[in-house]
Amino acid sequence: QVQLVESGGGSVQAGGSLRLSCSASGRTFRNYAMAWFRQGARQEREFLAAISYIMWDDGATYYEDSVTGRFTISEDDAKNTLYLQMNNLQPDDTAVYYCALDRGTRTTVARTAPFRYEYWGQGTQVTVSA
Repeated sequence: QVQLVESGGGSVQAGGSLRLSCSASGRTFRNYAMAWFRQGARQEREFLAAISYIMWDDGATYYEDSVTGRFTISEDDAKNTLYLQMNNLQPDDTAVYYCALDRGTRTTVARTAPFRYEYWGQGTQVTVSA
């Protein structure tokens, strides 16, 4: 059974940085992708970034336009840990941040769609003050 546990959230001032971590356990399959989403108050869950080993992706990374250049997704395969480095945080970045895992069984669904991902962590709160 796959389990994902996020950590690293907290409160920062605008312009600050945080690094989120997502520890994955129980993953025994080689073709997968992992992603970060966030959900602000009264908002839909929003795709941020993904790293994919499905089919020919071979570690390709994908980013939502709004975070390109500020957020960086990476993975330490030896530690089974996914990271999201977030720089120049702004109050609009305040949200609960989730990591998610895609087993590659729903490749006809857009990678930005939450439905594509079968496993989710519990989320970690990020609060950015002005």
